[in-house]
Amino acid sequence: MDGDRDVSRVEEARVSKADAQFDYGKPGADDKAPPKKMSRGRKLLFILVALVVLAGLIVGGVLYWLDARQYESTDDASVDGHISQVAFQIAGRVLRLAVDDNQEVAAGQVLLELDGRDYQARLDQTQAQLGQSRAQATQARAQLALRQADIDQGLAQVRVTEADAAQAQADYNRYRAINPGAIARQQVDTAASAAKSQAAKADAARQAVLGTRAQLAAQHAMVQAADAGVRVAETQVANAELQLSYTKLLAPLAGRVTRRTVELGNYVNPGQALLSVVPDDLWITANFKETQLALMKPGQDVEVRIDAVPGAPFHAKVQSFQSGTGSVFSSLPAENATGNYVKVTQRLPVKIVFDDPRAHDAKLAPGMSATPRVKVR
Repeated sequence: MDGDRDVSRVEEARVSKADAQFDYGKPGADDKAPPKKMSRGRKLLFILVALVVLAGLIVGGVLYWLDARQYESTDDASVDGHISQVAFQIAGRVLRLAVDDNQEVAAGQVLLELDGRDYQARLDQTQAQLGQSRAQATQARAQLALRQADIDQGLAQVRVTEADAAQAQADYNRYRAINPGAIARQQVDTAASAAKSQAAKADAARQAVLGTRAQLAAQHAMVQAADAGVRVAETQVANAELQLSYTKLLAPLAGRVTRRTVELGNYVNPGQALLSVVPDDLWITANFKETQLALMKPGQDVEVRIDAVPGAPFHAKVQSFQSGTGSVFSSLPAENATGNYVKVTQRLPVKIVFDDPRAHDAKLAPGMSATPRVKVR
């Protein structure tokens, strides 16, 4: 027992000596110093600052909610436009490249040109055939005029022969009215023969006119056939001119050339896509969730931010809504009537058009990411 007490006294003495040697004022000893108690004023200041910060957060959140509830936005949106893929309607070898990638072109401007010598030769041939057909038509009309003249001459001959026949018949009638004893029988027979002869000549003249009229009808048919031949030749010439015009590929609209895949000397086939023309008339296709469309309608103002164009947003308006969700027009549309059904919020493409003149100078391109913000309240 006395030994244990001695050990305890020695230990207490060692600890007291260590505490006496420790100096709290030395540098580096602050972390071992006992913590000081916070004053009441500092506690009140800390609580006041915390309340102010909390109130600011609450007010900011309320203001943000009041502002955000007036808008519907989505980041599932991009710049869109009509991309016109251009191709030749005929086959041939590329003779001239009139444009390069990313070049601005006007509507109707020549983009590419094929070797058109074969089509030019075909056009020359059809033009020669047209000239021949027109000459045949002219000849047929001349023959028609000749037949008409023959008819006029035949009618005149009919009138002469009819007059002679009438005169001969009148002479015969006079001879018959005279006393047979006062005139020779031979004179009466001669008058009768003359009347019959002139009547026969009149009949022959009338028959000749009928024959000439039949020839005139046949000539009319020949003229119509010649005119039809002219029209066929004209159609062939027009077709040859059209085929020759196809050797020049024209821009269907104004825009910028993109994705030119043809080079000088390439042989191309009809319908082969050679380049694309992207017009300056672009818009935004925004895929909003179906739950965001309740208050959305055409004509509402939109703020559009383009990732590639930092700065102030572009002003636009809602133009129209697609008649069907994106999944309906996908390659593999959903079959909800089969298997287990899981409801998925669908998205509906909304077309948003720019009414900001800055959009035409911003060098926008289809596919650029956009974030539209539609004001619905």
